[in-house]
Amino acid sequence: MSNKGLFTAFLTILSIVSFAQVKIQGKVFDAVSGKPISYADIRLPELKVGTTTNSDGSFYIESATSTNKLSITKSGYVNYDYEIVDLIDFSFIAELDPKPEDNSKDFIDDSGDGISLQGATVTGKKKQRLKKKENPAYAILKEVWARRKSNGLKMVPQYSYNEYEKLQFDISNIDSAFMKKKIFKGFEFVFEKIDTSSINGKTYLPAFLNESIYKIEGINKPKTQERRELKANKTSGFENNEVVAATVKNLFKDINIYDNRLNFLNIKFVSPIATDGFAVYDYELKDTIDIDGIETYRIKYFPRREGELTFKGDMYISKDSYAVKSIDLETTKDMNVNFVRNIFMQLDYDVANDSVFYPKKEYAMLDMTILSKKESSKGLFAHKTVNYYNYDFDSRQPDVYYSERIDPAMSSVNVQSKEYWAENRPEALTKDQEGIYETLDQLNEVPKFNRFVKTIEVLGSGYYRVGNIDIGNLYSSFGYNKIEGLRLRAGARTYFSQNDMWRAQGFLAYGFDDDKFKYGADVRYMFNKFNRFQIGAGTKRDVEQMAAQLTSSDGIMTRSFASSSIINQGDNFFLSSNNLTNVYTSIEPWKNVIFRLDGNYQRIKPASREHFSIAYDKNGVVQENLTNSSVSFSVIAKPGAKYSQYGIDRVEMSTLAPTLMLRYTKGLKGVIDSDFEYDKVQFLYTQPILVGSLGRSLMTVEAGKTFQGVPLSLLSAIPGNESYGQVYGTFSQLDYYEFVTDEYVTMNWEHHFNGWILNKIPLIKELKLREVGFLRAAYGDISDKSKAINRSTINYTAPNQQIYYEYGFGIENIGWGNIRPIRIDFNWRGNYNNLPDVRKFGVTLGLQWDF
Repeated sequence: MSNKGLFTAFLTILSIVSFAQVKIQGKVFDAVSGKPISYADIRLPELKVGTTTNSDGSFYIESATSTNKLSITKSGYVNYDYEIVDLIDFSFIAELDPKPEDNSKDFIDDSGDGISLQGATVTGKKKQRLKKKENPAYAILKEVWARRKSNGLKMVPQYSYNEYEKLQFDISNIDSAFMKKKIFKGFEFVFEKIDTSSINGKTYLPAFLNESIYKIEGINKPKTQERRELKANKTSGFENNEVVAATVKNLFKDINIYDNRLNFLNIKFVSPIATDGFAVYDYELKDTIDIDGIETYRIKYFPRREGELTFKGDMYISKDSYAVKSIDLETTKDMNVNFVRNIFMQLDYDVANDSVFYPKKEYAMLDMTILSKKESSKGLFAHKTVNYYNYDFDSRQPDVYYSERIDPAMSSVNVQSKEYWAENRPEALTKDQEGIYETLDQLNEVPKFNRFVKTIEVLGSGYYRVGNIDIGNLYSSFGYNKIEGLRLRAGARTYFSQNDMWRAQGFLAYGFDDDKFKYGADVRYMFNKFNRFQIGAGTKRDVEQMAAQLTSSDGIMTRSFASSSIINQGDNFFLSSNNLTNVYTSIEPWKNVIFRLDGNYQRIKPASREHFSIAYDKNGVVQENLTNSSVSFSVIAKPGAKYSQYGIDRVEMSTLAPTLMLRYTKGLKGVIDSDFEYDKVQFLYTQPILVGSLGRSLMTVEAGKTFQGVPLSLLSAIPGNESYGQVYGTFSQLDYYEFVTDEYVTMNWEHHFNGWILNKIPLIKELKLREVGFLRAAYGDISDKSKAINRSTINYTAPNQQIYYEYGFGIENIGWGNIRPIRIDFNWRGNYNNLPDVRKFGVTLGLQWDF
């Protein structure tokens, strides 16, 4: 027997063991041309179960209930009715005969309800597309658009309901060869849990499961407030399960099916309910189906063109209210999204009346892969299931109850019994899900498995744990610059749990050219996990590039990228030796709003006096070193930001949340021999923005002003970039200290088109490249007072005659297979080209791991 035959036999046995009654996988072809038929309708008519073929004609259909009928239909072809012989068939082939070109039929809604569709013609011509207004589905969707529904939770004075959430990770495409690998010796028992996906028929091994039950209560008057309280939480037992669960959850965004564009992975897909849907989708009205006692129209939809961010599937529209009762969304195989082969989502709604709906159930699945998008390659399934139930619109608590902050530690506590879960789950776990907890408990007792998990943790975090100490960050162990030459760095931090309320950390570094040691250490403690009130203190002595950021961090452990650039466009000797001591306190009185107070004492001098000077005039005496004591107060807001963990260090999830910061700094002359008194105000705003089907923008605006004359080290240099690497927020065609200001406004904007242009070009689109455009601008000035005290080797020049700007474009998503991290930018300098030794054009390279 061939390997393919052995694997088919393996799947068959597996299917019987897992109690599935019908599993059919195959392809549909044109009987005349032999070409695959895309987007054909595959149904088990007696069970009302269906799917649609992919662009290559392939399909998979499954049902837990047995049946003996399978039907395949496609506009322009004769219906294919098949009597099922083998309930388990993974090599099914169907050939459809084209209809004569003059064949046509009418769809007539003869139920007596709804709009009249009689006379709307569905053509039988194989390749002829109906005009929009001739399509019976258009009349239905037109009513849906006219009566666009709203989520009823936002239209009542108060509400409460329960939410059950289930998150799951699986290893996909498990085969017999994979199971025989030596790496699994000693824990072969895990393969007892293998099953096949009901979405695509691929085998999978459950690896992680998290369950949560929430009580959600909210009010909309006098103002909108919502309380989300965790009642129960249960995970499969990995040490960092909170981060894993948050990562899985963050892969899935909340969507409103009535929006024209739907956010998946921070990429906008065209909704099949979009008012402009007929420009990108074909629609076919198939039949009427009863769902929960409600008569619905079943409309099949699929994309008109390949490679666009669209879906295929079925939607079910209520005949009475023209609301979406249920909808399936599945991406096509040729979508230009990295690391994801398929996205599937099923949404079910309760239709309350003509104007509102309530979410009932959501199921979403991502078929993810790292190395290759081939269907046979190993990967991960990420699942999310949400049930909404026990709606109550009458009960109301005191208004202060809804704004009360809930203990964040509850997110990591498993407090409920098996009996509680059995009673409160709205749907039972499958047999394989029930065994995950037990299996992973067994796995945690296998030394080889623990070593494997530890390796993954090290690669992900950059830290190697020894007892309660983390060694690292390992990714910062090596560096290079013109002053230090080769630089080696070793660091460590305390780590007792993922939610430590205190942390101490430090590093020691050595430069082989300057023959000097550098060091840094700090300790931080958080008193309250509700408002995150914390204090900290630290000190460091290090070599840094102080002209690489405008809104710099006061943190001790941070380091400028420009201090360790390996390949530069020129020699960078403009480095400073920074001896900094910092104490701070911060508090988060409102969610995602932080107040922070810093006290800094620093001594700054050139890292190499031979090449660089920061000299200034102090009362007629030229000083080379600077002593600066200052205090700063910052307000940092991140509305909408999401985090996992709640300790002193927490992990921010990728969202579209903006960041706003306002900082005031006061220089304290005479305090510990500080040289200058000054007042400085800075502002920062940055936000990713989805722009419909055109992609994603990232916008950053920074502004600041220093009100007194100060020397170079306290001024604001427009951040240059002398490396060949891409660093967002810097100006690639500027040298360090080329523009020096004491008042400035800068803007950085880049837009990622996600292949919106290149995907439309034949042959080029096969490369799945993506285009990016960018614009950078800066305006600033420097006062006569600051110029007057300058004695450095830097000639103070500010972009005050006109706005300095750079522009360009880039090609991203360059790589091989499914690994496409490379981006190449082509940068042009827009003006100030009369200055000496300017770089008018440059090419920069970068790495980015985006979907």
